[in-house]
Amino acid sequence: MGDVRRLDLGHFVRPADEAGASHPRVEPLYAYLVRRPEGLLLFDTGMGAHPDTDAHYRPTRRPLADALRTAGVTHDDITMIVNCHLHFDHCGGNPTFPRTPIVVQRDELATARSTTDYTLPELVDFAGVHYVETSGETELWPGVWIIPTPGHTDGHQSVAVRGPDGTVILAGQARDDATTYGRDVLAGAEPGIPYPRWIDRLKELDPRAVVFAHDAAVWMPGERRD
Repeated sequence: MGDVRRLDLGHFVRPADEAGASHPRVEPLYAYLVRRPEGLLLFDTGMGAHPDTDAHYRPTRRPLADALRTAGVTHDDITMIVNCHLHFDHCGGNPTFPRTPIVVQRDELATARSTTDYTLPELVDFAGVHYVETSGETELWPGVWIIPTPGHTDGHQSVAVRGPDGTVILAGQARDDATTYGRDVLAGAEPGIPYPRWIDRLKELDPRAVVFAHDAAVWMPGERRD
């Protein structure tokens, strides 16, 4: 995917009641590394650790440092972090990046700080934390945009990366999987069927690929205008 590299951070077991199924579901944990002339952007940092959440989700973690090493970089090489949202399974490695700018929607940060049981508080406020708060769509670097994609949380955000061969969307948990996202794209063409309105904005960007935090599948369009 050109400028974008997927980092495998392990997996966890989502209980059946959360999965909406008759049995538990094993889901991967992915972060994404974006290489640009301006630096290295890391999208999500993996699952935080706590006895209660570990008992509930039974995670198998791959250390972020190992994943970065496989990509040929270290913590010190990361220029900026973007979390799709601040649930503990997306910002678990944030405390290992003191003073590194962390881009977050203003409402998401406020919710994480004020809502009981929203996340693990120690992952939100830690020594040396440096948040860059934004509100709405923002161009971080030339060809790299923050796109609000609310739903899973009100402050959820995705990242659009434009490269020489097209745009890749890092969708995080805007949708749990590529299939659900694809259905939403199709629903936008059918009157009377509800779908998230941010789908229209992502379609305007004409992505060649959309990738997710908890799904190995990659959504790609059936046809492209080019």
